Amino acid sequence: MKVTLITGASGGIGKAIAFEFAAKGHHLLLVARNKEKLSTICSELHVKFKIEAHYITADLCDKNSPQFIYEESKRRGLSINILVNNAGKGSSGEFYKNILDSELEIIQLNNASLVALSHYFVKDMIAKKSGYIINIASMIAFIPSPYMAVYAGSKHFLKTFTYSFAEECKPYNVKVMLFSPGLTTSNFMNTKENNNDWGKTLTANSNTQTPEEVANELMIAFGKEKVFHVSGSKNRFFVKMTGLMSQRFIAKTFGKQKRNQMGLK
Repeated sequence: MKVTLITGASGGIGKAIAFEFAAKGHHLLLVARNKEKLSTICSELHVKFKIEAHYITADLCDKNSPQFIYEESKRRGLSINILVNNAGKGSSGEFYKNILDSELEIIQLNNASLVALSHYFVKDMIAKKSGYIINIASMIAFIPSPYMAVYAGSKHFLKTFTYSFAEECKPYNVKVMLFSPGLTTSNFMNTKENNNDWGKTLTANSNTQTPEEVANELMIAFGKEKVFHVSGSKNRFFVKMTGLMSQRFIAKTFGKQKRNQMGLK
């Protein structure tokens, strides 16, 4: 059975993406850590859209999870023709004060596990000369972001990796897209790593979209087979404007602004 695999699908953007694909008749394989949420979502999708919805409970902060997901999908006879690498996490605050293990988990989840999943599943897509991989990045992929240093670095890596990877896949009719949302009304900023004074400062007065708005834009970009898309017209304008500035200037400006907001010199 051909299915669309979506990571980080138990809430937020991942869940909204699952509903968009289900509405288009796609069978699904959802991955996240929370078994209860996954089971409930799969049941709802099956009833509402009459599609097959499967799930695998896995923590992609664990380096062994990508191989487990790949092998488990094979064992179940599920053929992944679309892979949506959505799972991700970040942190806010001064890097030297943040917990090192949590910072390293960001790199494992946002980069290493995504690369591993892409490596496992793209081989099958290349063999069939058909497939689509969507990597969910962030507007931060285009700018330095002091006080979210590791998260920003992980998304910069993802941007460069995806552009390069997409070009390599062209001869095999496998399409790869970098999709970059801005700040979204989800639980992303409510984690222990982000729910602090720095996190609140970073997101104050920011333009936001709902997960449903982001997922809807993703489906439009997917339908047009885009290689790159920034979600939200204001976000697209911001990316264009910052593209005219040096990365060092942006880092200095944002760093000073955030320190002023925190009452620091």
